Amino acid sequence: MKAKHQRLWLVVGALGALGGAGVLAFSTLGEKATYFYAPSDLAKGPAPTDNIRLGGMVEEGSLQRNGATVQFVVTDMAKTVPVTYTGILPDLFREGQGVIAEGKIDPATGRFVADTILAKHDENYMPPEVAGAMKKTGTVTAGD
Repeated sequence: MKAKHQRLWLVVGALGALGGAGVLAFSTLGEKATYFYAPSDLAKGPAPTDNIRLGGMVEEGSLQRNGATVQFVVTDMAKTVPVTYTGILPDLFREGQGVIAEGKIDPATGRFVADTILAKHDENYMPPEVAGAMKKTGTVTAGD
């Protein structure tokens, strides 16, 4: 076999291996992806059964603590979703502030059961996903 043909097969093999690695990476990423929803998005259709991220504001007066279990309501100022979380909340978690909860919707109760709670880091911050979702519902203007 000539050197030219050897190089060609080496390039074809390398491209095949690179393509296979890309397909494997994208298929794994698709399985692990967590999609973001605002309360208004969840109200539009059937509740997803996969892990999702629910984002919005913690509704004023909705926080209830019962030992390590916390219940509160997430709102985008148009719709609301009740949330239950068992564990230690971030120090910056409080009513009237932006929050992202990761978890699943319990089909029996319609309540969002969170595994992880992410809170804002200062008084001017709102997670980009939450700000975008609230802008879509018209509850926050572009200047906010």
